[in-house]
This record gives sequence, structure tokens and C-alpha cells, in this order.
Amino acid sequence: MKIAIIDYEIGNVKSIINAFIKIGIEPILTNDREAILSSDGLILPGVGAFAHGMGNLKKYGLEKIIYEFVNTQKPFMGICLGMQMLMDESEEFGVTKGLGLIEGKVIKLPVQNPSYEKLPHVSWNEISTKNINWKNTILDDIEEYADMYFVHSYITSPKNDGNILATTEYSDYKFCSSIKKDNIYGCQFHPEKSGEKGLKIMQKFVNLCKEKKNG
Repeated sequence: MKIAIIDYEIGNVKSIINAFIKIGIEPILTNDREAILSSDGLILPGVGAFAHGMGNLKKYGLEKIIYEFVNTQKPFMGICLGMQMLMDESEEFGVTKGLGLIEGKVIKLPVQNPSYEKLPHVSWNEISTKNINWKNTILDDIEEYADMYFVHSYITSPKNDGNILATTEYSDYKFCSSIKKDNIYGCQFHPEKSGEKGLKIMQKFVNLCKEKKNG
């Protein structure tokens, strides 16, 4: 199996690499078109500001390569900022256009109780199914209300509720914590930092890649 992680100088990719190694996969970190397109699965990592992330994708000419990969129908997953950049646009520090792979926008996480709940949302928190069947997705075999590790101040707001794979609640506000559209997945939380349950998500992503390759 060949799993590629997009290298655009954003985010701590070492933890993602280590997570894959723990499940027996040696991923490649690359921004090379041929290496990306020949991979069986692709990860878009990222932490930090939306505009900076999109700027670096453009700097390395990666937008078109991502679209090419997505069109192969092979599994593609964005993590944290990587998930947010899948959307049409973000309101962080003014409006910035995203990849537009999933309809919707990125907004600041509303805090209902600012006296004791702050941003960024840095904590372990539960993911819920929102009555969606997780079978044959990256969340297959994950029990409802499993704790995952979050570090963020902004959230995705998909236009189509059908793209919401999981939700999470913080400060009395329920937000989208995982998305899916065809072969595109996203996690607002960090599966690579979420212990054994997070590793199960990484393993399921690899399994989906194998199924596509062998199918």
C-alpha cells in the first residue's frame, strides 16, 4: 500500500507519519504530482490559519493535483485544517476561498458560555453519529460517543447535511466533526493523536484504500 501525505509546510506531520507506521504503513511525505497520483490514498494534514494553508497549496501548485487525485475516486482524507480547506470558503481573518470539494464554509466555533469555555477548543470530546450509518466509512467499528482529540477554533458548516459524518458538542453547540462526500473524508479532530480509537480510523482509511485498489 502506498499512502501519501501532502507536503506543503503546514502542520505537524510527524505524528501522522508515526500513526501510520504503528499500523504497519510507511507513508511518503511529498508534493510531487506523480508520487501523489500514483498513491493508493492521500492525506491532507494541517494546523493553523486557513489563508496560510491555502496560500501554501497554491505556492506548490497542489490544488490541481488534489482535484486530479480526487477524480481517481481513491480515498482522500483531510485532517483538522486539512478538513476545513475542503470547503468553499472560510471566514477566518476575512473571506478566503477553499478547495470547494464539499459545499459549505468554515466559521468560528460559537461559544455559548465564554465565562468558563474558551477558544481554542483543546480537549478530548465525543463524536456522535447524527443518525448516520458509519458502516464502510472511516468511522466503521468506532463506537458512538468515542472520545477524540480536538485542537481548533473554527469549524466546518456543510451546506448539505448529508455530508456530515459525525457531530460533536462544545459549549452547548453541536458542530460537524467529520465529513464525507463520495471518496472524500475529513476529521476536525486528530485521529493520529486520539489513541487506539484514532489508530482504528487510520486503519480503516487504509482498508478503504486496499478495497479500492483490489476492486
